[in-house]
Amino acid sequence: MFDTSVSGLLNVAGRHPALQVGAIVLGTFVLEDAATVLAALQAQAGAIWVWLALGSLYVGIVAGDIGLYGLGKLAAMFPWAHRWIPSERVQRSQRWLKPRVFKVVVISRFLPGARLPTYTACGFLGANFKTFTLATSLATLIWTTALFTLSLRVGRVMQEHLGVWRWAGAVGFVVFIIVAGRIAAKLQDGNEMIDGKK
Repeated sequence: MFDTSVSGLLNVAGRHPALQVGAIVLGTFVLEDAATVLAALQAQAGAIWVWLALGSLYVGIVAGDIGLYGLGKLAAMFPWAHRWIPSERVQRSQRWLKPRVFKVVVISRFLPGARLPTYTACGFLGANFKTFTLATSLATLIWTTALFTLSLRVGRVMQEHLGVWRWAGAVGFVVFIIVAGRIAAKLQDGNEMIDGKK
């Protein structure tokens, strides 16, 4: 399972900062919320410095977001990708997105399941890269800091009350975060379908 593999990477990394950073950054490419929770729990346990964990999360998540933008930009270079979307629709979408890039990127950070299609579309539509990067950096700073802080507090409670069983509680907390995100995404999709039928 993901949580044990990231914890295992952090344990192997021991107290070597470069290895710890690498383990966290790689973890964000797999499941960033789970990586955030586990990095916070490791920081709470004293296995990694808090600021090193948080900084590594920022770097990994923003790099992943820029990677999604890059995938969209790359897809726009291939003619076959343009067959799916008529050019007039692309131009209309570009005009709509241009003044709203910052807001769209920030909002999508907080909507489960929205980042992949939104950030890739930003790249495909040629949204301003500097604005995109600024928006994703700010949104990551807010979201990741909030989740990391919550996880530190949960980790403290688990350490005080669960003792050696705290890692079982940590697994449960990670699973809860992942499942809650999936449920929120499905509810959002369901609401969009209902709104579309009205």
